[in-house]
Amino acid sequence: MSYDHEPISPMFRIDVSAESNSTPPASNDRVAIELLRQLVAGQQQQNKLLENLIQQTAAANNQRASELQQWKNANPELATACRRAAETLSRVQTEFLGTLTEEVADSEDHLIEGEYMLNEFVDRFGPRLAHLNGVLQVLAQLGTTDAPSKA
Repeated sequence: MSYDHEPISPMFRIDVSAESNSTPPASNDRVAIELLRQLVAGQQQQNKLLENLIQQTAAANNQRASELQQWKNANPELATACRRAAETLSRVQTEFLGTLTEEVADSEDHLIEGEYMLNEFVDRFGPRLAHLNGVLQVLAQLGTTDAPSKA
């Protein structure tokens, strides 16, 4: 299918012929070139800002990891206890999720049809799951034995 017969706006035409008597770009072309230069300059500035943001974020993460490692070094027994507690709570969480999924499977029709049953389900399982996840996350982080990674 040929598009030679369709009118194309002069804005979208690019002359790539190798004529030796080509004329200098029109004022519209100069405006477009200047706008493109401004876009490139803006993108370069944005890239520099993103690099600074990444450096600051990495520095904050490294600081947190360093402080966590210092705490673990100062409290090795507690870090080990946190790791054991996290392992136990992980098993508890697995059992809890099993109970939750059985409840969903048994009550599927009621949960879909009735807002009251859905609210009861969320009230019954939601807070416990959220709190258990939060406690487990803290214990797991405090109980890890890895040294902080250097960026």
